[in-house]
Amino acid sequence: MAVVQSTYANDIPVGYPGMVANGETSNRISRTCEDAGGIPFGAPVWRGAGDRGCTATVGTAANFLGFAIADHGVQALPGGVAADVYPRYASVGIMTDGVIWVTATGANVDGAAVTIGTGAGAADAIGDVAADATHIATGGWVFDDTTTATGLARIAKR
Repeated sequence: MAVVQSTYANDIPVGYPGMVANGETSNRISRTCEDAGGIPFGAPVWRGAGDRGCTATVGTAANFLGFAIADHGVQALPGGVAADVYPRYASVGIMTDGVIWVTATGANVDGAAVTIGTGAGAADAIGDVAADATHIATGGWVFDDTTTATGLARIAKR
């Protein structure tokens, strides 16, 4: 029998993008992915063009839905999107309330409001920069961790 894995990390990762962080009460919805490039796990999700559709293309605060929940049942196909991305036409699990792991940009403070960078602020991605013309408010999502650099963080909406 072939050896599948012969080395192991010293530490188990605390989480990964899109992982539901704990057992707190949460609300989850599903929508159909409209993006040809797919929607990555843990990414912000916006209302799509079609009924019950969704996209990772940054929209406005009014059409922000939530964050993509990781789904290990998504099949990675040859020539398709990566294993941690919902492919086009897949049913995307979206957390609208609860606690979820995301990849946050830069240093962030526990309790700070989560914003999504757009336009000139797009490089800020998910962060705690004050909402303005280039940073869209997420309607109650806050950081549940303090981070010192870009990396994993829990965000919550309770």
